[in-house]
Amino acid sequence: MALQLLEYPLTSQNQRVGNLGGLTSALNRATFPSREDRSVQIEKAYRQIFFHAMKCDRDVNLESQFRDGSITTRDFIRGLLLSRRFQEGYVSCNTNYRLVDQVVGRVLGRPVHGQNERISWSIVIAEKGFSGFVDAVLDSTEYLDAFGYDDVPAHRSRVIPGAPTGEMPIYQRFPRYGSDHRDMMWEQKLQTKDELSQLPAWMQNPPAWAKKFWLGLALVGSVEILRILVIVAGSMLSTR
Repeated sequence: MALQLLEYPLTSQNQRVGNLGGLTSALNRATFPSREDRSVQIEKAYRQIFFHAMKCDRDVNLESQFRDGSITTRDFIRGLLLSRRFQEGYVSCNTNYRLVDQVVGRVLGRPVHGQNERISWSIVIAEKGFSGFVDAVLDSTEYLDAFGYDDVPAHRSRVIPGAPTGEMPIYQRFPRYGSDHRDMMWEQKLQTKDELSQLPAWMQNPPAWAKKFWLGLALVGSVEILRILVIVAGSMLSTR
């Protein structure tokens, strides 16, 4: 039996300023967006989920379905979150807690409500996997009330006391991975260096005669391969 989402207290401020740019809700919901409007939405969605997407990261099939109206904006956001780009760039290099920060910030447009919400959503990830977590966030009442099926998620800026503007959008201030992943990569690099240092001295710094021997062997092998290729090519050309 599936576990219910744990309850957590709301810790963020309720005061908000206007969303930052993009199509308005009235335009999206009152009329069917044109292909030009959908192109604007596509760029806004890439910026919200990836901050910046290279040409190789774009999903042309997903974009085509969205421009033709075959899928909703919410489906397009789901496709980006489940894409190879997001899997490799965010899911694989973050803990479940930080993954909750990433997805909630980009999809719900707000910071998490403290550690209790991180734990609550992390249980969903552990039980249903990342795809189940994405579905739960996109199907949540909060997402549907804020963005519905046709609005691109946007940062819902909260007023900062004493500041003239709201918080910076999460996709601009939230790095792809945290210090824990960076430290892990550094430790792996140091471990590899230590393993190499344990090799025999003659393998770490081969003598000059060994280097010359391997260089000569490589040269002889290259010449032999070239000779074989010439023979094969000559045989093919002479065959009638």
